[in-house]
Amino acid sequence: MDCTEQADIDRLWVALTDKPHVCGWTKDKFGLSWQIGYAGLPDLLTGPKAAKVMAAIMGMTKIDIQALKDAAGE
Repeated sequence: MDCTEQADIDRLWVALTDKPHVCGWTKDKFGLSWQIGYAGLPDLLTGPKAAKVMAAIMGMTKIDIQALKDAAGE
């Protein structure tokens, strides 16, 4: 699921997360895997800023949009 707002990510994370994993991946109480992502991520992963954004996302469980933008220098 790609979200455009942090509030959407937060809402889905609370509703679905039973076992969180890295990069926005989680498992719900039924064992189904979900990735709750940021719709703007492909834009942040272009050009010279991509390595910093990738490093930031690899350290996250729940996606933090502002932290990704900060890593990209936005």
